Amino acid sequence: MAKVKGAIVVDTEICKGCEICMPVCLDNVISMSKEVNRKGYHYPYMSDPEACNGCTNCALVCPDRAITVYRVKV
Repeated sequence: MAKVKGAIVVDTEICKGCEICMPVCLDNVISMSKEVNRKGYHYPYMSDPEACNGCTNCALVCPDRAITVYRVKV
């Protein structure tokens, strides 16, 4: 069975920094950035990209649809 590697892309200008995506990430891939967007919100980023399995939990719970998940078989 092929292993799946995932990656998330966050639209930083749409994100309002609600942090709902962080607890649903079972592999603790997501952290909040120290930088802020133009609205003044901290936004999520992949702090451990190698651990992402592309489960899409973060994108499913995002109320602003700011997260897109990509999956690649390796």
